[in-house]
Amino acid sequence: MKTDIEPTSSTAPPQDRARGTGRLGDKIFLGLSRGSGILLLAIMAAIAVFLTIRAISAISEDHGNFLTTFEWNTTSRPMVFGIAVLAYGTIVSSIIAMLIAVPIAVGIALFISHYAPRRLATPVAYVIDLLAAVPSIVYGLWGALFLVPHLTGLYQWLDDYLGWTKLFEYNDGAPRSLFTIGILLAIMIIPIVTSVSREVFRQVPQMHEEAALALGATRWEVVRMSVLPFGRSGIISASMLGLGRALGETMAVATVLSPSYDIVPSLLDPGGGTFAQNIAAHFKEADGPARDALIASGLVLFVITLLVNGAARLIIARRKEYSGAAA
Repeated sequence: MKTDIEPTSSTAPPQDRARGTGRLGDKIFLGLSRGSGILLLAIMAAIAVFLTIRAISAISEDHGNFLTTFEWNTTSRPMVFGIAVLAYGTIVSSIIAMLIAVPIAVGIALFISHYAPRRLATPVAYVIDLLAAVPSIVYGLWGALFLVPHLTGLYQWLDDYLGWTKLFEYNDGAPRSLFTIGILLAIMIIPIVTSVSREVFRQVPQMHEEAALALGATRWEVVRMSVLPFGRSGIISASMLGLGRALGETMAVATVLSPSYDIVPSLLDPGGGTFAQNIAAHFKEADGPARDALIASGLVLFVITLLVNGAARLIIARRKEYSGAAA
């Protein structure tokens, strides 16, 4: 005789079990969780609406092209301002930072998780995590007082061997350029990328590594064939997290960079600017319309940050163990 087995509550999804239970604690937790998600979306929407309204007000009074004008003059009337130089400086300095920071951070993470003995790995990991908590202004002061004076030799070397490309042509002067900013930002984001990558590498199944070693693979071959493929999505996630900080960094950039509203062909020449640095430099003395112009540039940075995070989410979604899609 066949009997139908009724599904028990333990086979239902967690959210269905929470709805079906009569426990007050479950209902409160469900409500708080749902409310937190809705509140986050409401805050993001409120920020976007505020920035958009103020940006429209400023752009309507702009007598230049907001996207292509190489000028930021909001003190005179009519106002003339544009974000071309700011967008270029923000993107270029962030790319330089990523090119420097990501390989170094991945190498440190591999050393801590797979090469260093435990007695060494623990203090190194602690120091790396501690660097992530250093305030931006401290990095900025260190960059202005120590890093900038000691980069002249590197700039001369780049000019001697790569100056023919015009991209690394050095014309003397203090090295307060986008390249210096990229180096400083790389130092700032290395701890973030390292910490996330290290935790990802520690999640590699031990049997995969042991199987590769049993087949005669060297330590590097184990890393190349087992660790890096497994942690690829995690490395991308860590890199995008570091990129988000590089895009929005303010105080360190404002302390070191010698800004101008020109796009110079050489990365070693002073000049350029970033969104965050420009807002920090002009916000205090800006009046109503000028402040709206700064908010309009902030809206562009907000959109760029959302696009970066959205792109990272799409990439990570290819690996559900890191995307959280199955959670």
